[in-house]
Amino acid sequence: MIFAETPTNPMMKVLPLRALSALAKAHGALFAVDNTFLTPYYQRPLTLGADIVVHSGTKFLSGHHDVCCGLAVVGEDPALADRLALIQRTLGNALSPFDSWLTLRGIQTLPLRMEKHSANALAAANYLAAHPRVAQVNYPGLPSHPQYGLLREQASGAGGVLSFLLADDRVQSVLHGGKLIRFAESLGGTTSLITYPQTQTHASVPASLREKIGITPRLLRLSVGLEHPDDLLEDLETMLK
Repeated sequence: MIFAETPTNPMMKVLPLRALSALAKAHGALFAVDNTFLTPYYQRPLTLGADIVVHSGTKFLSGHHDVCCGLAVVGEDPALADRLALIQRTLGNALSPFDSWLTLRGIQTLPLRMEKHSANALAAANYLAAHPRVAQVNYPGLPSHPQYGLLREQASGAGGVLSFLLADDRVQSVLHGGKLIRFAESLGGTTSLITYPQTQTHASVPASLREKIGITPRLLRLSVGLEHPDDLLEDLETMLK
């Protein structure tokens, strides 16, 4: 299997799904895509050659920080669907009725939420890109992003997650300096969350590999919520003083 996450967490690199699908098929392998960040609203990997699409339903699909679930979706391959269904039945990893209801409830507002997440994220990305304390912003919705063109080819939006590199070592004051933006590890909910990948999401990755892919001590990840953009930018200004 070739397993791809796009955009990647937390560097927000965009991967060429059609090319990876062709590579997998050439070697008789399955192609799976983690579509958590963009959701089916902005990106549909099954139409780009994926065999399996996975989501952390905890994030944007449910959208309210109140459920823990994961989803696997297959295309028009009954044998593959039956295989995954058998694994689900025998391992017992089906969602509870209440968690299923919470996820379905969240999906009803997915289009509205994703539009707002993306608009707020773009505003935050532009603000951070112009800030003297920020050395780099990783957000595929910015024209300066290296894969901006590729994203526009295979997705209709850039989503609500970005990362940025501080120009100095004053990390803790940023992480703990906000009133609206909370220091927490999750993403994709109604409230904005800031995360420190170095010691949280990617703490288990060897230091040499973290350094190689850009997860350095000055890198922060921001999941942009549904707050008013003026309030978000004011909070960022406070955090970056």
